[in-house]
Amino acid sequence: MFRMIAAAALLCVAAVAAQAQDWRKLLTPQELQALLQQTDARVIDLRAPQGENSYALGHVPGSVSAPYDTWRGPKQNPGAVLDDAALTERLQSAGVAADTPVVLVYWGGDPSDFGAAARVYWTLKSSGIGQIAILNGGFKAWREAGLPAETAPTVPARSAIAASLSPQWLATRAQVQAIVEGRSEAVLVDARPDAFFRAEKKHDAAKKAGTLSGAVSLVFDRWFAPQSPLMSAPEPALERARALAAEANGKPIVSFCNTGHWAAINWFALSELAGVPDVKLYPESMVGWTGADLPVKPGA
Repeated sequence: MFRMIAAAALLCVAAVAAQAQDWRKLLTPQELQALLQQTDARVIDLRAPQGENSYALGHVPGSVSAPYDTWRGPKQNPGAVLDDAALTERLQSAGVAADTPVVLVYWGGDPSDFGAAARVYWTLKSSGIGQIAILNGGFKAWREAGLPAETAPTVPARSAIAASLSPQWLATRAQVQAIVEGRSEAVLVDARPDAFFRAEKKHDAAKKAGTLSGAVSLVFDRWFAPQSPLMSAPEPALERARALAAEANGKPIVSFCNTGHWAAINWFALSELAGVPDVKLYPESMVGWTGADLPVKPGA
């Protein structure tokens, strides 16, 4: 029976992945350069506007500065999502329109950096943007490829988009609580390093250490080759994606971490690359969960 379930899950994964081949969701620097020569894609740079490795020191020509922290919640709960008014303002000011392709650029110093692009990708997809891609390796890869950069800022024309976050790829706190308490079914996946999962370490903004009851561990950096900031989805990670698809057997998979940053990497890899169906992100994750004084436990 398990083999039949696993085979069905793999067929579903393969079908979804095949449908996504028309638009590449991870681009090399050379592919982005070619795309910009052929389309009017909007490039959004998520780095800080000033400081080390910042937008001001060099960026992909024509890219718009929209720092990562302007896409998320406040310091006490950075994983929180923007309300519709704030989300609409963020998209309009960045010149994002529903019918314009968007490419996200981050710094690219290590695998964790990818979380900025993955979280904003999830936000854009949930806002109804149809074509979104990430520059694999970020601006660091672009620079190392010897491609041209500019320092003058690009100020886009405002778009007229009206944004509302879709619930399709979102798991709310109430929904996660129902899963933890056994009133709803889903596979909970913790993207954090093992020390967080085992309650040996916690985020500074979290009230308590621990993980969600029943959660399994899939550390975010498994999607990257050793010692590389490039997402490559090595075979062990893809095997884990297949196993999760089989385990879920039609139930949702909910990715979480501390603030929805590392969890967005797992969401992107599972949903957008491996094609696993019904993967959701719990954006506020353990900081929001423990802030509401909900129970945690050490992971096993």
